[in-house]
Amino acid sequence: MTPQAKLIFTTSLLLGTTITISSNHWVMAWTGLEINTLAILPLISKSHHPRAIEAATKYFLVQAAASTLVLFSSMTNAWHSGQWDITQLTHPTSCLILTAAISMKLGLVPFHFWFPEVLQGSPLITGLLLSTVMKFPPITLLYMTSQSLNPTLLVTMAILSAALGG
Repeated sequence: MTPQAKLIFTTSLLLGTTITISSNHWVMAWTGLEINTLAILPLISKSHHPRAIEAATKYFLVQAAASTLVLFSSMTNAWHSGQWDITQLTHPTSCLILTAAISMKLGLVPFHFWFPEVLQGSPLITGLLLSTVMKFPPITLLYMTSQSLNPTLLVTMAILSAALGG
């Protein structure tokens, strides 16, 4: 991979993270998450090894499903409340769907099976990016909506993730 391509992908990662973290609107948050997903895919599949291609495919499918759930949650909430603001998550179904979507993006316990396989097929630096930097935008969304989400469910997922994930 050329240095220019690495620079473009790294800049895109920073751009997507910044857009998601600084957004107040669901569509902008989703846009930032998608920029992140599309920017990390070439870094995962950089080695052209079948395991790397498989890891990139798994990552793409899981992240696409989670992004779809984020959009569905925000549209359901907007339909019921008329608000596209991230902090105005009021509908219980939207809260539950968003919790599932963020859990998928973070690789928390009920939705964690994809994460070790993607890390195994990725280069070391990309695995470090996936384990750290790529977690900031979903954690920010989780923090911004934490007033509306079910605390018992969040604590249960946190305890199970710590117990099973190490």
